[in-house]
Amino acid sequence: MGKDVIVACDFDSAEKTLDFLSLFKDKKPFVKIGMELFYAEGPDMVRRIKDRGHRIFLDLKLHDIPNTVRKAMAVLSRLDVDMCNVHAAGTVAMMEAALEGLVRADGTRPLLIAVTQLTSTDQDRLEKDLLIREPMEEVVMHYAKNAKSAGLDGVVCSPLEAQTVHSACGNGFLTVTPGVRFADGDKGDQKRVMTPAQARLAGSDYIVVGRPVTAAADPVAAYEKCVKEFCL
Repeated sequence: MGKDVIVACDFDSAEKTLDFLSLFKDKKPFVKIGMELFYAEGPDMVRRIKDRGHRIFLDLKLHDIPNTVRKAMAVLSRLDVDMCNVHAAGTVAMMEAALEGLVRADGTRPLLIAVTQLTSTDQDRLEKDLLIREPMEEVVMHYAKNAKSAGLDGVVCSPLEAQTVHSACGNGFLTVTPGVRFADGDKGDQKRVMTPAQARLAGSDYIVVGRPVTAAADPVAAYEKCVKEFCL
């Protein structure tokens, strides 16, 4: 599977989202639909973007008891998305249940990945807020191994951890990495970041890029810059 750039469509309305995607004309970027857009517009937004020919990462980060997650995934699997996710902190049993729910009657399913630790979380927050004393890298690796054990396809992690995840879980285990910024860009609320070129060298399989593209003066040019740095 080749590397790809996923554009985070973190907008609060269908109008803003479709206006943004219309800028790309014949290009069809892989897009991420997160909580903001999904909660604003609902499942129909997924269908409308899918009908335009885009691949979709539905980023809802499910985290609940296994039975609830299983049933929720069974509903989401009907939307024909290409990738979705859960929180690895929900336990192996929850991730296994998510996978069960995601498989359609014909045996197909989207890719399922697990969030290890958010890129806005650093070691200080890990210890003070979550009472997790182990080093960040050890926590991420433990969660990644749990996700693999549960049968998932990969994890969401910082690009700083992608290479180590591959070492622990194999090169076929996907690393989807937010926290990507251009060298001259603002880090925003991200703590653990890399440039697209650095993420490529670190072994990321997919990078998720939001504001550096969506808030750029020329979003198409910014997207193409990401693709050039990461995919070529």
